[in-house]
Amino acid sequence: MKKEYIIYYIATGLLSLLVLFSAGMYFFNHQEVAVMFTNFGYPIYIIYPYAVAKLLGVITIWFVANKTIKEWVYAGFFFAFILAFFAHVMIGDGEQMGALIAMILLVVSYIYSKKI
Repeated sequence: MKKEYIIYYIATGLLSLLVLFSAGMYFFNHQEVAVMFTNFGYPIYIIYPYAVAKLLGVITIWFVANKTIKEWVYAGFFFAFILAFFAHVMIGDGEQMGALIAMILLVVSYIYSKKI
């Protein structure tokens, strides 16, 4: 059982760091992110709400005990990472590895959250 906890906390911690870094970029490098969102064809007015949603998702995964809400957060992150991966692939900027790593960490975190 100890192994499951270790794997869960490592995967969830790394996922949290990745998402927090991403949200930090949205807040502190707004102009660079706005250019990226424009290249994707996304409106730039969603940058700040998206960053807040990411922060709330991380807080929920770590601190909220309600399993239904956690399921929704995992699902939201799943769709966000899938869409990010394909957005990077479609514009051909070669930056899809971050989304792929986030997806792997998300799946591992989700599977091991069910085991513990």
